[in-house]
Amino acid sequence: MAKITLLDGGMGQELIARSGDEPTPLWATRVMIDHPGLVKQIHADYFAAGASVATTNTYSVLRDRLRGFGLEPWFQALHARALAEAHEARAEAGRGMIAGSMGPLGASYRPDLTPPVAESTAAYAEKARLLAPYCDVILLETISSLGLAEGAMAGAAAGGIPVWLSVSVDDHDGSRLRSGEAVADLASLVAQYRPAAVLANCSVPEAMGAAMAGIRSFGLPFGAYANGFTHISGNFLKDAPTVKELTHRHDLSPEKYTAFALDWIAQGATIVGGCCEVGPAHIRHLSDALRAGGHEIL
Repeated sequence: MAKITLLDGGMGQELIARSGDEPTPLWATRVMIDHPGLVKQIHADYFAAGASVATTNTYSVLRDRLRGFGLEPWFQALHARALAEAHEARAEAGRGMIAGSMGPLGASYRPDLTPPVAESTAAYAEKARLLAPYCDVILLETISSLGLAEGAMAGAAAGGIPVWLSVSVDDHDGSRLRSGEAVADLASLVAQYRPAAVLANCSVPEAMGAAMAGIRSFGLPFGAYANGFTHISGNFLKDAPTVKELTHRHDLSPEKYTAFALDWIAQGATIVGGCCEVGPAHIRHLSDALRAGGHEIL
């Protein structure tokens, strides 16, 4: 039996669903401004469901995202608010890690918008310095190209704490990043920057088995947390989309998602959880199944 780090599930979709607000291109960031305390409640629900990690609501708090909406002056304040709500939930739960989330520059699933490595390194370094003093690990999420992986890991090193690299893979071929580059080709970057773990996230669960086959060859702790979207639509890949362009699956029950996650663990994964559209009910069912199977949740 394995020792498992159980991640939480999706934050952005939960925020939008619970707030009742019309989605905007800023995703969960705008919701956090308008509904203080809601982030903490979602963190608390994931801890209550059995998660051992709270992932900060800082995925899209990036200067290049905020600038077009006049919110760049809020950059530091939004980090502070997200960190405070994660810490408040952890304090009430009395346990758990805090993972500082750093999402992709440009837009999710858009490797064509990857900036030069020097530019992305500087952007991630600034963010890492804000997060690191208040986090146990920096989590680079939904990284879709080799170039962005390099800039993200180089920048995250400025935080001086462990870094987890998580890549998003092609929904139809999990052996490839969304850029079309092979997951296995991350090997030289992983050897250079030595993240503490390598994961795959925000792709359909059916793609994760192939992703695991490439990731486990790096010889580091690894895992996966999939999304519950049917697919990434063409309209979402246009400029300034909203989550209204994405459709959630109706077949991904907690039981079915747990079966996928247990398969990843059978492949050797020790870090599992959920991404967009995977909520507290999924994490609770997975937590119960892990314990029933004799696994230890760290």
